[in-house]
Amino acid sequence: MKKIFLALLVAMVLFAGCSNKLKAGVYEAENVLPDSTAIAKVTIDSDGKITDVYFDETYDGSTKKTLGDEYGMKSEWGSQIGEWYEHVAALEKAIVDNQGVETITLTDKGTTDAVSGCTIQVSHLIKAFNDAIAKAK
Repeated sequence: MKKIFLALLVAMVLFAGCSNKLKAGVYEAENVLPDSTAIAKVTIDSDGKITDVYFDETYDGSTKKTLGDEYGMKSEWGSQIGEWYEHVAALEKAIVDNQGVETITLTDKGTTDAVSGCTIQVSHLIKAFNDAIAKAK
């Protein structure tokens, strides 16, 4: 019985040493595009868990989140789902809930069907997120 316990203890220590735990902190990255810059800020807690994701994107001398409803997706493009910041809030929540982007598949247009309430192009945001997470490894 002691040998089994010792073997389990050794296995647990070995697996713990091989974990891909992220380092605690706040990590930021940008993805510079021809017309804008996608911004990602990711917060990792002391347990290596993603606790917050923040996305924004520069637009016309400001950012899309700063503009809020004034960005005009509802009025200009007839978005039935919501403004840009509402789409991004759904994406941010999905990433925290799933502890990453592994479950988010992208179409060839850079959109995803994996996040309810998010129909905008997100590939540039996902790239910025991945660049930020790489800093936490």
